[in-house]
Amino acid sequence: MAQEYPLPRFHFQVDWGGAKISFTEVTGLVMEREKIEYRHSDSKDFNKIAMPGLIKNNNITMKRGKFEKDFDFNTWMDDVANERAKNRRDVVIRLLNEKHEPVAAWSAVRCFPVKVTAADLKSDANEAAIESIEIAHEGLKLMKV
Repeated sequence: MAQEYPLPRFHFQVDWGGAKISFTEVTGLVMEREKIEYRHSDSKDFNKIAMPGLIKNNNITMKRGKFEKDFDFNTWMDDVANERAKNRRDVVIRLLNEKHEPVAAWSAVRCFPVKVTAADLKSDANEAAIESIEIAHEGLKLMKV
């Protein structure tokens, strides 16, 4: 039986190199392929043909609350800077249903951080401190669950 309503986007889980970490927001789950346009020199058609090209990998941004003595984002950024091929992580993002079961999952392979943003500080604010990390990857795939 088909589901009669779309899935909510607020119930998700991130598997971060083997550990499950809570995030408030994940953006950039984009799968994009470049288009190649070509026209043969003796083509009688006065237009180009289109062909699929290389896959373009967009960065993924993840946001979460800042906790005391939690420096994982910055530590990972430092580790990757010294060892370019090592310390990469696979990241799996799972969209969950109301029974906490995965209904969709995206796998990003060989990820490394490219940007870590500390929380904005404001003396008259009443919100939680939110930090973010932007990661590059070598491929994003929708997994069948």
